[in-house]
Amino acid sequence: MVDVSFLAGGGEMGALIRSHDWTVHPLGNPDGWPQALRTAIRLILNSRHQLCVFWGKDGIWFYNDAYRQTLTDERHPSSLGLPAQQVWPEIWDEIGPQIAQVMSGGNATWHENQHLVMRRDGRDEDTYWTYSYGPIDDRSAPGGVGGVLVVCTETTEQVLVSMRAMEERQSMAELFEQAPSFMAMLRGPEHVFELANPGYIRLVGEREVLGRTVADALPDAAAQGFVDLLDVVYESGMPYTATATPFAMQPAPDAPVRQFYLDFVYQPIKDSRGEVIGIFVEGTDATERTRAENALRASEARLRALNADLELQVAHRMHGRARTWQLSTDIMGVLNAEGIFELSNPAWQAILGWSEETIVRTSFFDFLHPDDLARTRVAFARAIELGEPALRFENRYRHAAGGYRWLSWVAIPEDDKIYCSARDITAEKEATESLARAEAALRQAQKMEAVGQLTGGIAHDFNNLLGGIMGAMEAARAKLDQGKPEEVPRYLELSETALRRAASLTQRLLAFSRQQTLDPRPTNINRLVAGMEDLIRRTIGPSIHLKVIRATDLWSTLVDPPQLESALLNLCINARDAMPEGGHLTIETANHVLGERSAATCELEPGPYVSLCVTDTGTGMTPDVIARAFDPFFTTKPIGQGTGLGLSMIYGFARQSGGQVRIHSEPGAGSTFCIYLPSHQAGAPDKPTVQPARPPQPVRQSETILVVEDEPSIRELVCEILADTGYTVLQADDGDAGLAILQSDVPIDLLVSDVGLPGSMNGREMADQARITRPGLKILFMTGYAEHSTVGSGQLESDMHVLIKPFSLDTLRQRIRDILFGPG
Repeated sequence: MVDVSFLAGGGEMGALIRSHDWTVHPLGNPDGWPQALRTAIRLILNSRHQLCVFWGKDGIWFYNDAYRQTLTDERHPSSLGLPAQQVWPEIWDEIGPQIAQVMSGGNATWHENQHLVMRRDGRDEDTYWTYSYGPIDDRSAPGGVGGVLVVCTETTEQVLVSMRAMEERQSMAELFEQAPSFMAMLRGPEHVFELANPGYIRLVGEREVLGRTVADALPDAAAQGFVDLLDVVYESGMPYTATATPFAMQPAPDAPVRQFYLDFVYQPIKDSRGEVIGIFVEGTDATERTRAENALRASEARLRALNADLELQVAHRMHGRARTWQLSTDIMGVLNAEGIFELSNPAWQAILGWSEETIVRTSFFDFLHPDDLARTRVAFARAIELGEPALRFENRYRHAAGGYRWLSWVAIPEDDKIYCSARDITAEKEATESLARAEAALRQAQKMEAVGQLTGGIAHDFNNLLGGIMGAMEAARAKLDQGKPEEVPRYLELSETALRRAASLTQRLLAFSRQQTLDPRPTNINRLVAGMEDLIRRTIGPSIHLKVIRATDLWSTLVDPPQLESALLNLCINARDAMPEGGHLTIETANHVLGERSAATCELEPGPYVSLCVTDTGTGMTPDVIARAFDPFFTTKPIGQGTGLGLSMIYGFARQSGGQVRIHSEPGAGSTFCIYLPSHQAGAPDKPTVQPARPPQPVRQSETILVVEDEPSIRELVCEILADTGYTVLQADDGDAGLAILQSDVPIDLLVSDVGLPGSMNGREMADQARITRPGLKILFMTGYAEHSTVGSGQLESDMHVLIKPFSLDTLRQRIRDILFGPG
């Protein structure tokens, strides 16, 4: 009796382990597994934490449902029971030594926020994990350790959030460094210094403040009530603005106490819920100004007698500050609530060419670039109404001589004014745009190189085909001149073969360019594959084992069945050529629902898709070959054994059908090609509809056909073959001439027309005009190019048909017969 009760439960992974075929696995049937392994498996299956087990010297891998949520299609469910190095090749250099340490009897390991580059959805992804490796005791194992128990948690999101927060703090610190006023950022109700710019450090003296509370770092400030004031702002959530507030401080233990006067604002910082989480401190040293004002008030009684001397003193004291205002290379100004700069420094004229007189009577919105107007209005309103500062706000200002300059602003609101400074960043912006233009030029050059390769390949193949046709025709003419007509058919067959190859080449080019004419129909791919299975087996030969895996309840898709059959056969032939010594070929269908992330990886819209995958065990492909696999005329096959258009045709067909083709391959490990096609709600027919047999219809002399074709040789051949068949034939060489006949009283049973016609209308436009007076007119379009604007993608009206050029005359005769009399 086999006892596998330890595998009971465990959700999806428990069921997967129970259903796995262990008879061919090195571990054998579960009832023979070591007790330590059985206990570990039962532990992880019944845990809701992310757990997995590496067992034995090869590290055979087991995992539970919680861990399965971190895996993508590359590893689940295929990795169950595989050796650890095969499951995790890309991170083996990191985790391999850790597993070996535990297996050798070493201590358990612990790793916090370990960086690991994992392969997910076909690409490398930076991830972070906190995990431990612990030994699983097994007396029968070497060293007494049978395996490794892994307890882990993916911390990628938390680490990235932490990194972004650190970057934002660094950016804010850089802004603080450049500000001319003193600034500090306090965090929490204890008012802990998080940031302090050089201006703040100069104010309080060279002392350590970061990470300390205001009360601890600045006891002088606490004693003078500034901490109490911070508490009020933090608790009320209301800003506090002060002007000329006295403040005494001893900058150093052996230095004298200094008396300051400060203009400052305490601005509460709120989170998304409106709760205060900190306070922004910004201000200027107003000592000189306040002392001057105090001196003026104290000296008012002596003003008349000392007026001349007092004016001189004030001028000297204000000279330094005015000189800074005058010589600054940055724009400075004081903006009022009406949007007028009441004060502006000379840098306005140096950078933008505007005089102070112009600025003081003009709203600053009149200087803005139209594209920046709306967002600047929003920032201005928030500063005036909510008191929110603007840091590194960028917009464009008009220059007096024309054009615009980019400016980066720091704007701090106080009362009903905004104190602003701006740096000219036009040169930086232009350098960035120049780099973007250079990159665009490089991409264009690469596109032109690809076009050159494409045209060169087309010319090479068509020259070969034309050479075959010309040679065959010359040989046929020579045989006729020699009086040997019986040998002519052989050369005509060679010419026809070359013509068919040219038509196939054109069709593949149209498929690659997504311009071929498709006939999409609701299709069940399972039935399509079943219908081709015998053909595929004969094509790949007996040395290759074919396996077909059909998904149950496979969705339908809207696709051109013959084109999909051609694509599948092409992939199977490529797989056969990649396995010259034989191997295994697997065709598999599946349903997929692509989310935002997976769809973006596949360059598709999110939604339901059906996949058709062909997997071989052949030579595989290098990354360089995969990157060029869909390029037209690119092939790794020897000269003469491939045109290099097969995969490009499949790619173009899939993209034109609203889908995609993806390649997964490694050298020596085989290849998988997957065609993804959008699902279609309407189901495909269970089997093709069989038309009842009808007796052949004789051609009656009363059927009249109008042929409209601008190419004289084609028009002459079509008219001649139709006349020989017994029809009455009319002809025209452009749309205008054809419409004139169609609008006459001449009876016409069928219009045969090229789509691309010279003159004022194409073939579709001519047919639409004709149906105004002949609503029941049957129409056959001849075209070598899918002109969507004319024939339409599945938008043809009833009794409108399409025949793709080039075509044989027998095909034309049969198609016209079917249109006029019905198939039969």
